[in-house]
Amino acid sequence: MKKDEFDQVQELEEKYDSELQTRRLSPGMESVCGLFLFLFVLYHYITAGFGIPTDYWHMGIHLSGVLSMIFIYYAGFRRSDQRSRDGISPVPFYDFIFAGLSVITALYIGVTWMGLDLSLFGIASLEEQALRQGNPASLDIIAGTVLIALVLEATRRTLGPVLPLIIMLFAGYALFGQHIPVDILRHPGVSWGQFINNIYFPAEGIFGITLWVASTIVFHFVLFGVIAQRMGLGQFFIDIATVIAGKYAGGPAKVSVVSSAFFGTISGSSVANTVSTGSLTIPNMKRLGYPGYFAGGVEAAASAGGQITPPIMGAAAFIMAENLQIPYGTVVLAALTPAIMHYIGVLTIVHFKARKLGLKGCAKEDIPQLLAVFREGWPTLIPLIVLITVLFSGFTPYMAAFSGITACVLVGLVNPRNCIRLHDIYDAMRMGARYALAVGAACAAVGIVVGVITTTGVAFRLGFLVTSGAQQIGESLLQTVAWLPFELFTLNEVTLFISLVLIAIACILMGAGLPTAALYIMLSAVAQPALANLGVPALAAHLFVLYYGVLSEITPPVCTSAYAAGGIANANPFRTGMTAFSLGNAKIMMPFVFVYSPAMLIVLDDYFSWAEYLQTTLTCVAGIFLFGIAISGYMLRDLNLFTRLLTFIAALLMVVPGSESDLYALVLLVPVIAHQLMLAKQNPSVQIT
Repeated sequence: MKKDEFDQVQELEEKYDSELQTRRLSPGMESVCGLFLFLFVLYHYITAGFGIPTDYWHMGIHLSGVLSMIFIYYAGFRRSDQRSRDGISPVPFYDFIFAGLSVITALYIGVTWMGLDLSLFGIASLEEQALRQGNPASLDIIAGTVLIALVLEATRRTLGPVLPLIIMLFAGYALFGQHIPVDILRHPGVSWGQFINNIYFPAEGIFGITLWVASTIVFHFVLFGVIAQRMGLGQFFIDIATVIAGKYAGGPAKVSVVSSAFFGTISGSSVANTVSTGSLTIPNMKRLGYPGYFAGGVEAAASAGGQITPPIMGAAAFIMAENLQIPYGTVVLAALTPAIMHYIGVLTIVHFKARKLGLKGCAKEDIPQLLAVFREGWPTLIPLIVLITVLFSGFTPYMAAFSGITACVLVGLVNPRNCIRLHDIYDAMRMGARYALAVGAACAAVGIVVGVITTTGVAFRLGFLVTSGAQQIGESLLQTVAWLPFELFTLNEVTLFISLVLIAIACILMGAGLPTAALYIMLSAVAQPALANLGVPALAAHLFVLYYGVLSEITPPVCTSAYAAGGIANANPFRTGMTAFSLGNAKIMMPFVFVYSPAMLIVLDDYFSWAEYLQTTLTCVAGIFLFGIAISGYMLRDLNLFTRLLTFIAALLMVVPGSESDLYALVLLVPVIAHQLMLAKQNPSVQIT
């Protein structure tokens, strides 16, 4: 990607992604911060390849860099952030103090780990950390209190107030649990000193698994995606997608879907995916004849698949692998089939919508030649191939990222057809670090929730509330159908279904104000014990939460990807979001499918067989295809209301695992197909294919 094109994409991301809306610093301050970010990236790059320091030192260094840069780049109150006439925002003195305190409190654990002699200052000396565990010193409590406040404030600045408020509710629950009026949720409560002990000291809380994953894996993969895009891999994906799909009906829309699927392999950010591919595909869709809201909805729906598209999924996927203690490659393989289903769903609706509108493919002169595309762009594939090879060869994810980044730099510097300069690499590294700031703050903040869950056991309590509530609803439903001469469903079946619905609704509602990783961590802790009691495998339960967390990216009223796409398309953002939501129908259904038929996830040996996998997958494809017909209202000809409803019900039955439901679906389709063939015979002049 050329520098001016890259800068345009970057401007679009900063416009629509609140996580990138930062102060405009003075040139001198920007240079200093840019150098700091470059050194910060260099530290992570070197340690990924040559050895990571002790966890408390490494996470402390990462957190100190993240927090200090957030307080420099992000204003505390954007409306009151005064700008001079040239648009530059001065950094107030208190933000420098916050940045300094961030460094001190984040590195405090490492400095005091082996104890600290403070007698020179008339203060009681600190014993080594192992002896202070469970009985923190006064200095520990002070440092921990300050760091918690700084983490919450940094999270508020980058992500808004919702996540900090939720974390404060969890903290209040830990401190005042003895006053909770609900028996199942009541607990003795913990003192502030014990709370700091559990939240501040490593292994749990802030310095727990979420920050570890952010500092050793997520940061590196974000960096890889930025550098890979700068060296031209994103443009190569768009060109290949144009060759594959451009000539068919609704060509630019199909290019949007295919290129977003490709781009999703290197980017876990839905907004980044949207603006990178949408800046080209959305105008092309509108020129072809698609309405602006539909063009934006196609791009948003396709781009929202980035966090579920292997091999580089979002931060939540890496955290999932650590939580479940399974290789990341296992998560990738499990997510592969559902991700393909998502893109098939979007492509199907796009196809039938194009047929309904009578839209053609791209002009022949606008479709590049395949050999020319490969001749120009094949070197940009090398880093992705290197990363995937190392990742699936048994090495750590951060070693895979190190190898991929190294390949990006080497290929970018020597590739004569798309050569990048050292200054371009410097810029890409700085931007990669800025992209990772909000993720780092969120992972540190959510660590507080993890600490509370570990301390109080609230996840199991909430899980019990979910299943018991679902069981009560199920018993009521069974009573209403007790008059039937046959058993429509069992209590366990309806309890599982209602539990899944409740968890899905919670994911969508909470996802309106939370990043996916934070949402996944909180709700998976509740979903896992709840669904485990109902016989759902742990991996399926965790992926269920992840999918519905990602769905919030295209679920109104807060749907950042759809807003970005709507802005590019100059379309109503809410209508764009509703269109994106309807286009993401496969993502809505797939979590239920792989919960009821875990064979789709491939990696669960106790559930997998090729016969069940093929039956589940092929009938799902057929069901998704029918959903595309029902949503677009077109098969061979326009569907009337009755045949459209029959198609919708048949699609639902086809997606439901099991042969019996498939047979019912085929019966319902008979009158629909007969009606369509009759219309086609009456009006043969309309093109069918």
